[in-house]
Amino acid sequence: MRQFGGLSGFLKRTESEYDVFGAGHASTSISAALGVAAARDQNNQDFKVSAIIGDGSLTGGLAYEGLNNSGILNTQILVVLNDNEMSISPNVGAMSKYLTRITTNPLYNKIRNEIWNITDSLPWGKKLSKKILQKIDESLKALLVPGVLFDELGFRYFGPIDGHDVNELVKTLNNIKNINQPVLLHIITKKGKGLVSTSEKNGEYHRDAVKYHAVKPSQNNGELKKSNEIKMPSFQDVFGYLSCEVARNRKDTICITAAMREGTGLVPYAKEFPDRYYDVGIAEGHGVTFSAGFATEGLRPIVAIYSTFLQRAFDHIVYDVAIQHLPVIFCMDRSGIAGEDGPTHHGSLDIPYLRCIQDMIVSAPRNGNEFRHLLYSALNQKESPFSIRYPKSSAVEFDFDGQAELLPIGSWEVLRTGSDVVVLSVGPLCYNVERAAEVLHNNNISVEIVNCRFIKPMDESYLKSLIERFENVVTIEEGVVIGGFGDGVSSWLLENGFQGQIKRLGLPDSFVQHGKREELLSEVRLDENSIIKTIQSLVNTSTDIFVES
Repeated sequence: MRQFGGLSGFLKRTESEYDVFGAGHASTSISAALGVAAARDQNNQDFKVSAIIGDGSLTGGLAYEGLNNSGILNTQILVVLNDNEMSISPNVGAMSKYLTRITTNPLYNKIRNEIWNITDSLPWGKKLSKKILQKIDESLKALLVPGVLFDELGFRYFGPIDGHDVNELVKTLNNIKNINQPVLLHIITKKGKGLVSTSEKNGEYHRDAVKYHAVKPSQNNGELKKSNEIKMPSFQDVFGYLSCEVARNRKDTICITAAMREGTGLVPYAKEFPDRYYDVGIAEGHGVTFSAGFATEGLRPIVAIYSTFLQRAFDHIVYDVAIQHLPVIFCMDRSGIAGEDGPTHHGSLDIPYLRCIQDMIVSAPRNGNEFRHLLYSALNQKESPFSIRYPKSSAVEFDFDGQAELLPIGSWEVLRTGSDVVVLSVGPLCYNVERAAEVLHNNNISVEIVNCRFIKPMDESYLKSLIERFENVVTIEEGVVIGGFGDGVSSWLLENGFQGQIKRLGLPDSFVQHGKREELLSEVRLDENSIIKTIQSLVNTSTDIFVES
């Protein structure tokens, strides 16, 4: 599972008939299940529909849209709320507190069940009795339960019950399965139950949420497998370090994330600057508009969200940030290939959806040091929103004690001069290109390499010089080709009289599956050997050249 060519780590309709609806982004299950239930009613079919949603996903607005519409349609749908008080980052917001209060008030549930059991035993006047008892029920809620949200949305609420007590769970499901209206079953579970950790052995509850969210293979004794691999700092580590570095020097900066404190690397920042750290939950749209509010008051919000999740907030980026020329900084984690999480998590679309927004600056560091330069450059300007995209990978080079260099907006960097072909490269793929260029150099092909750290605006002065010097141009990016950086370069060159060949490399017009980063880069022909072959064919060299793996 979660290996190249193997099973996905998420629901996937093409893998199993029991994967009724694909999943990967939070808060979608209720809306999807309601659509299935409504289709069942349209087709006059007879089957039951259930949706499972975690308490963390109830921080997302889509879940409430689904709940609200379910109550309006008033058809059979069972929503199982899996309440384990954990998503990836600790749950936040009023809903989390509300569920906790329900959990600690079992008296209401006990009395309510007794009342409705009495109704079932009455030999006459059930309808009248039900109306009377319903009034009693509502009074009990007002007295014992701090809020009646689910009932007010049109759901029959049951629970909370122990989700690990299989017998009780089956009994409850059998009792409620024939209720012909929306039903919500609230179960309490423990995330990671069955996986042993050192802290659990010592009687403590291990709250390493990321470890439990994306569980690695375990050994027969339940222990998670440990890796002895020495890792270079990742872009996530670098961002966590830089966010703290910036905050120590600038009191006007704040950080915002959407239930991804651990994943984005913000744990150190949250500990050192708790009053300047905001986790909005799984509510990316709110997070973006929230950041815009900060920006109107002169603060400098840094929004750290996975590229694939920021798609949800596109409208807010356009209308609440860009149109108002607010200098919000977007740090887009997991841009490009996201590895084992697969197509729902690859950040393949951010270049097209950001470069089309007027006034948006789009950038991509090739390593950790350049990440620092771009972040400080973003803070140094106040005219435009500024996005920094980076993958889930090693940051390759990072000097923890390094100094920031302010980069001219739109400037590129020539890493290697050449004469036969120029490669315009975005992000860490520059290193693949450099290794390929060295092999090609040994085979009499001269490659110029340009680090296109600014995707928008482009370095037009360099592009003008390119027209005069090269007949062969290659663009390479870790994002979809359609609408991407290569499209922008091609359009500019053709509009300005370029007569040579242009080859665009990037992600294909199909969803990239899951696997290790190196495997997927090879699959989409962004590895060294593929780059060599592309350049070789462009300059019409017949000799095959390969890098030994």
